[in-house]
Amino acid sequence: MDSSLPESRAKRQAAIRGPLIEASVLAADLETITVAAGKTQDARAEVVQILKRRLAEARRTAEERLIATSDGRGCAEALSHFQDDVIRALYRWIMDQLYPSENPSSGERMAIVATGGYGRGMLAPGSDIDLLFLLPYKQTAWGESVAEAMLYCLWDMGLKVGHATRSVDECIRQARTDFTIRTALLEARYILGDAQLFGELERRFVAEVVRDTVPEFVAAKLAERDERHRKTGQSRYLVEPNVKDGKGGLRDLHTLFWIARYAYRVKTDEELAKKGVFTRREAQMFRRCETFLWTVRCHLHFLTGRQEERLSFDLQRELAPRLGYRGHNGLVDVERFMKHYFLIAKDVGDLTAILCAELEERHEKPAPVLDRFIARLRPKSRRGFKESPDFQIDHDRITVADDQAFARDPVNLIRMFWLADRYNLAFHPDAIRLLTKSLKLVDDKLRNDPAANQLFLSILTSANTPEIVLRRMNEAGLLGRFVPDFGRVVAMMQFNMYHHYTVDEHLLRCIGILQQIERGGDPSLGLAADLVKTVQPRNRDLLYVALFLHDIAKGRPEDHSTAGAKIARKLCPRFGLNALETETVAWLVEQHLVMSTIAQSRDLAERKTIETFANVVQSLERMKLMLILTTADIMAVGPGVWNGWKSQLLRTLYYETEPVVTGGFSEVNRSRRVEIAQEEFRRAVPARLPALSGDALETYIGRHYAAYWLKVDLATKIEHARFLKQAEDEGRSLATRIELVDGQGVIHLTVLAPDHPRLLSIIAGACAATGANIVGAQIYTTTDGLALDTISITRAFDRDEDEERRAGRIADAIEKALRGEMKVGEAVAAAAKKSPSRHRSRTFRIAPDVSINNTWSTRYTVIEVSGLDRPGLLHDLTSALSRHSLNIASAYVATFGERAVDVFYVTDLMGAKIQSAQRQTAIRKVLTNVLEDEGAR
Repeated sequence: MDSSLPESRAKRQAAIRGPLIEASVLAADLETITVAAGKTQDARAEVVQILKRRLAEARRTAEERLIATSDGRGCAEALSHFQDDVIRALYRWIMDQLYPSENPSSGERMAIVATGGYGRGMLAPGSDIDLLFLLPYKQTAWGESVAEAMLYCLWDMGLKVGHATRSVDECIRQARTDFTIRTALLEARYILGDAQLFGELERRFVAEVVRDTVPEFVAAKLAERDERHRKTGQSRYLVEPNVKDGKGGLRDLHTLFWIARYAYRVKTDEELAKKGVFTRREAQMFRRCETFLWTVRCHLHFLTGRQEERLSFDLQRELAPRLGYRGHNGLVDVERFMKHYFLIAKDVGDLTAILCAELEERHEKPAPVLDRFIARLRPKSRRGFKESPDFQIDHDRITVADDQAFARDPVNLIRMFWLADRYNLAFHPDAIRLLTKSLKLVDDKLRNDPAANQLFLSILTSANTPEIVLRRMNEAGLLGRFVPDFGRVVAMMQFNMYHHYTVDEHLLRCIGILQQIERGGDPSLGLAADLVKTVQPRNRDLLYVALFLHDIAKGRPEDHSTAGAKIARKLCPRFGLNALETETVAWLVEQHLVMSTIAQSRDLAERKTIETFANVVQSLERMKLMLILTTADIMAVGPGVWNGWKSQLLRTLYYETEPVVTGGFSEVNRSRRVEIAQEEFRRAVPARLPALSGDALETYIGRHYAAYWLKVDLATKIEHARFLKQAEDEGRSLATRIELVDGQGVIHLTVLAPDHPRLLSIIAGACAATGANIVGAQIYTTTDGLALDTISITRAFDRDEDEERRAGRIADAIEKALRGEMKVGEAVAAAAKKSPSRHRSRTFRIAPDVSINNTWSTRYTVIEVSGLDRPGLLHDLTSALSRHSLNIASAYVATFGERAVDVFYVTDLMGAKIQSAQRQTAIRKVLTNVLEDEGAR
């Protein structure tokens, strides 16, 4: 065997882990540059050029190593080490060439200190550098000149440098009152200069700032963390997470370590295990999480060439193969990558919970309960529960009586969570640690144990805090073990722009939202809050089971609704449900998308639509359950997805179908509901729109068809009336109205115009020409020939003032287009070439689908198109229909993330359905080409 092999391997390892560029090389580079008389700027520029070249070289090497090793922590440490060497070489050159001093005075002492993230000794490729120029006392001309020379060189290198020049006294004084400065100094690291000065800062910081202030620092950091989570998204399972600031990201690990360092005086994560805060396994978990997140973050910065922290869909697709992920077991590479990411985020949450529990033990932070908003009756004794001797209460947290609690009776794994829910208790870290070690006890015997399943069903259907308890079960790893089908969707991302959360997180949020619906009191919950009080008592529990299971088959080759129903038929008997209850749950799972689809994409005034839906639900009780489940499902998708329009559509579909399932279709019932809606409008008008009264009010009511009165909510009807009256008073038949909608991420733009076949196409084209993305449309016509169309457009700005100006430009474009002052087709084509969302949408692949159906309506041919959304798509589709001599009687526009689903009710120019198979084929072909972005322009 060649004896040189181990030696060569060792050299390769040393090369991978060694300095990116040797410090001696940097020093030698700068030694050759001297300052000639009056040529200071030239010399400095030469220094900057050399260091910029070395910086680019170091980053290339760091990226090559990162790709080879996937060691993000090592990459960050190497970049930090290189930055230290740059600062040392630069400082020495400045002292030698610009400000030499043979005998420095006491005022010419300085320590250069790394603070913040750089102080930790880790630096991402695009990160800021935080420096403290530490002086013995107040600023001097010498200290100011040295700091200024260094900073200008670093800035000219293209680095982002945060800096402060302070004395030790100033550092201590400001750290006492400012937690940001205190945190930065907590991680202060000496680079070069006067080491005694830095030592003095360290000693005084501990003695005068840290001592006796642990509780206030912990509280401040946790409050800061909570506010950060509020801004970036409260869940660690957002499908486009922020690697640095998101929940479960690097900043959470940093916060955890800041607190540990402050409270336990540790400097490394290994010391946390030595102090007994973490077990050795947990300390290893900390290191593993940190390495993974640093790896992702460094790749992000290298890939984008900037300080990018958001793991957007397009970057996920590029990063997955770069990180070495490949498709496997039905999951594509990007889904496997993101599943790993979310499991790491879960581990970060576990570590945070463990540290917080240790701090509570030391009384450094208040002990929590599961839900601070519900005061529950707890057992009086602090020693045990009457329900089980295997558990005790310790500072309002449930813990085990001994380390054999789970081995003695594996049902206790489930029972602990049942007790926590019943008495509103948090979990002691010792109990969670023992549970994690005991997960191997979860076998088929436990899964089929009647007592365990009864306890689980009680947790799932609890009136207390089922979402919180189920989430803790999930994070502890128990839920996926006890229900293996659920385990398959844990941390499973849905690679689309519609769903905001992983599949398991979505299912748990559904449970929480169903509980909100039960409690009521929120008008935004719609009809569901009223119906839930009227369902049969046992069916209330079935709703919770159905919501828990409705997406459990995601990620399988079979349609997830069909596969989910099969899983429900398998699991429900295990949970203790009888045959009838099992069939109800399976039906809800299999049909859980039907009501949403019909409500948003069908003509609810069409008798066939209602009869089709009635044939699906068949009974009033089932329809109630479906509406409640649909409401919870949509609300749990993510912020802003549920809105008043969708609520009203579900309400309309429910009340249109009610007479059919309770005794036959009745136009009388429908007419009566129109009268009730009109009467409600009459009662509301005097207070909200007093200018509309008497004959004018009755004339206005007569301008709208029955469908309008049934499908539009009262508040919108009032605003429409105000808008139409103002337009009429001004003598305008063409007008626009803008409405900013809080919390939904959209604006509503209402257009009043004379109705004609190409109206929707022109409006859609004007929106596309101004870069506006249409995500929904409500289209109505009046009896006097006007169209009243409301377009929902994605917001572009956070500030309302900015969004109003943008909306004004869009409205102006629509009016110009409708007046014939804009060449819409040319404007759309030009805007599409510049659109950033065009590139983003191409991250996804959706097969185009066009269906043409003559059975869904008695009067119209219904064309449903589904495909990848893009700017100008609605304009291109409607233009294509117009070119094929089709009249669009009504349209239903919906967007589910990157998927557009548009439905058009059409006739030929003679008002007849499209019956010819040859013509249907031609229409299908041209619409498919539009969806594929061919022949669109």
